[in-house]
Amino acid sequence: MTSATATRPPAPRRSPLAPRGTVWTALRVHGTALWIWAALVTVTAAGLLWAYGLGADGVREWNRAAAACLLEPTCVDSALDGPAYGLYDVVASLTASAIVYLPCLVAAWAGATLVARDLENGTAALAWTQSVTPVRWLAAQLAVPAALVTAGTTLLVLLHRLMWTDGRELLGQEWHESDVYRSNGTVTIAAALCALAVGALAGMLLRRALPALGLAVAVTLALLVLEDLCRDSMWPAVTVTGTAASRLPDSAELLERGVVLTSGERVADSPACVDGTGAGLRRCMSEHGISDLYAAYHPSSHFWPLQLTETAVLLAIAALAVFLTFRTLKRRTA
Repeated sequence: MTSATATRPPAPRRSPLAPRGTVWTALRVHGTALWIWAALVTVTAAGLLWAYGLGADGVREWNRAAAACLLEPTCVDSALDGPAYGLYDVVASLTASAIVYLPCLVAAWAGATLVARDLENGTAALAWTQSVTPVRWLAAQLAVPAALVTAGTTLLVLLHRLMWTDGRELLGQEWHESDVYRSNGTVTIAAALCALAVGALAGMLLRRALPALGLAVAVTLALLVLEDLCRDSMWPAVTVTGTAASRLPDSAELLERGVVLTSGERVADSPACVDGTGAGLRRCMSEHGISDLYAAYHPSSHFWPLQLTETAVLLAIAALAVFLTFRTLKRRTA
């Protein structure tokens, strides 16, 4: 008599790329935050794609119709009115502001609440008793939101560069305007990572979600303001004298313009003779005791040097905040 041997079906193999361990736990616990971030990225990306495609085409068509109307003797002012440009301008401005502020605020919120809430309700202590070391727990709390925020922000920056480059003549915006500058480069990504690190540090220090969130958001907004104030000094400006000081490139960011007196003193923001040319300029300078004109500015070629320098500063601040967070964790769990 033979006995049938039951064979178990082989267990399905799990992909090595599938999240597991502390990463899977972080994704499960904070799934709501992940869906909110995905929704924000989707809505902003949709606005950018609309502005790049249908929005820009509508404005160009409106411009052609307005130009043709002006050539007609029967053209009336009401024919030049239309919602195309107004809607396009609103969407472009709102999406740029969203790219600047949303990643930073979401990252600050994630860093503060993910760390402080687990410490406050005891989830972290429980995880540490489940063969998860404190360092591994904190690394997962930082790595998961860092990867998601970086991916979403990078996508939005690339889409904004596409939209802005294609419709620059429609937007009338210069590269050095704050929202445009941030939305077109790596600064926004670095600022979001910095906000995440600051939030995690606040959560580790305060160990309570709401106070940590308030502190993280306040510090993040202060960093954004400080960036705007210090940006122009992060890369050496170009200084020109003579007639070149009154004929700067259209895309230049003017930092300072003035005159040099015969005594050698520089007077900034002096309107004397700055618009003169040729013999009229020389006569004006002689009458006002001016020996030369000068101007300091950032040309458009300084976009990436400024971006990369500011990015490096923000990443250094983020690294310092992460180091202090792990140092505080080690001291409290030693």
